[in-house]
Amino acid sequence: MSWKQTAELASTIKHYANFPATGVSLRQMVQFGSNPSTGTLFRASQFLSEELPIRLAHRVEELGDLPDGLNEMPSIKRVQDWYAQSFEEITTLPQPSLTSEVKERLARPAKSSKHSRVLTETSANPSVKAGQYASQPKSLQGGNGNGDRRVANMRRYYSAADDNTGAWPPELNDFNTKFSSTLDKIKRRHDSVVTTMAQGILEYKRKRQRMQIDHNIQAFLDRFYMSRIGIRMLIGQHIALTDQRSHSDPNYVGIICTKTNVRDLAQEAIENARFVCEDHYGLFDAPKVRLICPPDLNFMYVPGHLSHMLFETLKNSLRAVVETHGAHKEDFPVTNVIVSEGKEDITIKISDEGGGIPRSSIPLVWTYMYTTVDQTPNLDPDFNKSDFKAPMAGFGYGLPISRLYARYFGGDLKLISMEGYGTDVYLHLNRLSSSSEPLQ
Repeated sequence: MSWKQTAELASTIKHYANFPATGVSLRQMVQFGSNPSTGTLFRASQFLSEELPIRLAHRVEELGDLPDGLNEMPSIKRVQDWYAQSFEEITTLPQPSLTSEVKERLARPAKSSKHSRVLTETSANPSVKAGQYASQPKSLQGGNGNGDRRVANMRRYYSAADDNTGAWPPELNDFNTKFSSTLDKIKRRHDSVVTTMAQGILEYKRKRQRMQIDHNIQAFLDRFYMSRIGIRMLIGQHIALTDQRSHSDPNYVGIICTKTNVRDLAQEAIENARFVCEDHYGLFDAPKVRLICPPDLNFMYVPGHLSHMLFETLKNSLRAVVETHGAHKEDFPVTNVIVSEGKEDITIKISDEGGGIPRSSIPLVWTYMYTTVDQTPNLDPDFNKSDFKAPMAGFGYGLPISRLYARYFGGDLKLISMEGYGTDVYLHLNRLSSSSEPLQ
């Protein structure tokens, strides 16, 4: 039996959509998750029980308000139902019955900790303008009401609980397990959101006979996918912290690696991109890639995000080289990957000799699905891949989404082209780790 949204649920979603999201930083996540006890994980679950419904509600409302009939496309409605169903599952999960003593203890911060009792403040994200990716809550439009920005500042990201006064009751551990299981189910439900949204845009373009999407839809997709990155980051981090109580890695706090080795990830991305290039063009040997990177360059980051960005940019460069010089050429020009470490950023430059891009076409590189209707094939609606399996090859999603991943924690992705010669892509990674995620 298919899931249906009720009028009561729609009213609850509308209420939650009046509140702003609470941004967190990479450093806050690591400080909190360094010692995930039962009490600390329960505090985290309480934060997410409030925060995730707010973010999900914003997406449900925005998907329903899309203009020009886009909200009527079957695939868009399917994604909207996924978000509404996930909202319902989190908000209706039964909370444990706790004594006043346990509640009081949960409210106290940890007495002894390697870190400060209060998590470090987030700093402004240097890569995004204020409100660039935000869906402004209706109550904020007048500058007051329940959605006042001060609400977001009062509801801070969670901190460690007081573990020094004995064992926690078993009800907390049972709830933590149920909550993590619910999040895992939600995460799997949303695995194919990117491809299903792409199918919805394709349906819209065909119905309206449009060759490309307009600025408003482009801005919506930026907000939507940036929000999706944030939701999956919070969910994935909580699931990983729960799992790490039974098997931990000293270099990992959830899905964040405190010693992410740039050279290792870059080498892996190079090998994967060359393999895909050989497979696609039927080459015996793909264009060579020269990597210049200090072997001991480590910093705190999410390896999955970095792998995704490197693979997408390298794949684009190799494709340009092959198509510019011809698949039958024996010796392709070498693509260079140069990594530099600064005080603020780690910068990765990918330089190819793939013919470059005309200056007038550079803005189109950042446009989702910049293809003609006739050239865009159908997507399998049951395609069920994660973010990092690159299912969007040929649909114009690689660079725009990679830029969102870079900006999420304060970095950026920029492109400089020399038409007739090649392109330089600059991937800036903010190493200070205190930048707040863009509020969605």
